[in-house]
Amino acid sequence: MIPNEQYITILPEIILTIVGMLIMVLDPLLPPAASRKPIGWIAFAGTLAALASTFYQALHATGGTGFFGMVRLDAFSVFFHVVVILISALAVLSSLDYLEAQNIRSGEYYGLILFGTVGMGLLSSAMELVMLFIALEISSISTYILAGYRRRVAASAESSIKYFLLGSFATAFFLYGVALIYGATGTTNIAAISQSLRAGHISSLAYLALVLMFVGMGFKVAAAPFHVWTPDVYEGAPAPVVALMSTGPKAAAFALMLRVLFGSFGELSQWWLPLIWISAALSMTIGNLGALMQNNVKRMLAYSSIAHAGYLLVAFAARQEMGITAAIFYAASYAAMNLGAFVVVSHFASRGERYVSVDDYAGLGRRSPVLAATLTIFMLSLIGIPLTGGFFAKFYVFSAALKANLVWLTIIGLVNSAVAAYYYLRLIVVMYMKDGDDSVQLTPVPFAVASALLIAAGLTIYLGIMPGRVLEYATRSAQDLMR
Repeated sequence: MIPNEQYITILPEIILTIVGMLIMVLDPLLPPAASRKPIGWIAFAGTLAALASTFYQALHATGGTGFFGMVRLDAFSVFFHVVVILISALAVLSSLDYLEAQNIRSGEYYGLILFGTVGMGLLSSAMELVMLFIALEISSISTYILAGYRRRVAASAESSIKYFLLGSFATAFFLYGVALIYGATGTTNIAAISQSLRAGHISSLAYLALVLMFVGMGFKVAAAPFHVWTPDVYEGAPAPVVALMSTGPKAAAFALMLRVLFGSFGELSQWWLPLIWISAALSMTIGNLGALMQNNVKRMLAYSSIAHAGYLLVAFAARQEMGITAAIFYAASYAAMNLGAFVVVSHFASRGERYVSVDDYAGLGRRSPVLAATLTIFMLSLIGIPLTGGFFAKFYVFSAALKANLVWLTIIGLVNSAVAAYYYLRLIVVMYMKDGDDSVQLTPVPFAVASALLIAAGLTIYLGIMPGRVLEYATRSAQDLMR
């Protein structure tokens, strides 16, 4: 690309950075007691502008690279840009009234979301391992801070510290792996690493680098056995932040994993396949069994996210274009349904996040039929019931696994899906078939929260009824990745 056109490859990141800086400048100018909602709406407008720029990229500029090949603009990067920016937009919407209810008046909250989104976007388009590491840190540092944003709550501070310490430890593994693969191949370019591994003798450093980088990436996607941070962090972090960090950074981390495993280490797939197989089986089993024993909805959904990371890794194990397509589609479907579920939890929890127990949801179907129906849609999609995005996501994943002769992994996945139905249906049963406690206060659903829920529920149903166009673009994304 010519110099001016290079900036098109990072156009969403430029917009998000400018709006984030504007927010950081405006926040100190407002009186301390003033509402930060106007700043939140500016952040939301920034995400919409970034989303529009991504569609511009898709229509006019896919297939090029910029900045000496460090960033690639293709269908794969565009797809994940749309996913993570849309997630951030809905997270901002769900936070507008939440921050007011929690008496948090800090405009930099929205700036951190936008800066984190910059990192998430670069994770899908970077073609250099060093650039991927920088993008990973941009995304991670923002979420470390956001996790502890309820500063007066000890559990929130604890979750932030745990997330930071364990995240830094995992990042060190990834960075050390990058150093070793540079020593083995003499480059950190993803395509050049693949060419070097195909060209001749593979150094033992390359195998060690693969293992170390897998540890770092496994932590970021909350896959077993690197999942131990997830329940405590999700429980203590603010609910809208959990909605963001359980979907956006995870989708971006899966994009990173796809780029690294299939872009750089495709020649070593016979070596990383056992790692993926074991991690997928452990994630599904540990995640679902852990969720069965939870009465806290945030912890239940935390273990659920571990299980869904396992389902997604099943698609990785297929190692075919169909498997990559299934993984990409699953990431989008999971983002819509899980973010929607956490938005409901965020609103229902009320001031101080008092109502986070499954029993607190008793009678919700009678007291707020629309809110209960929306949460039911997300729960049914997480199960994988037809007419929801979760159904087709699991269908494509297990179909790809069977075509790759991963019969036992498919059986483990199907059994775990049946187990998962219990704790999702349990919440639905409590909402509709148990009498509620009048001491649980239910506040009206604000416009911003209602909009976020409507968009998330609409996308969940759309992906379950008409998945064709999204699946077609996911297929094109997989083809670009393989090239």
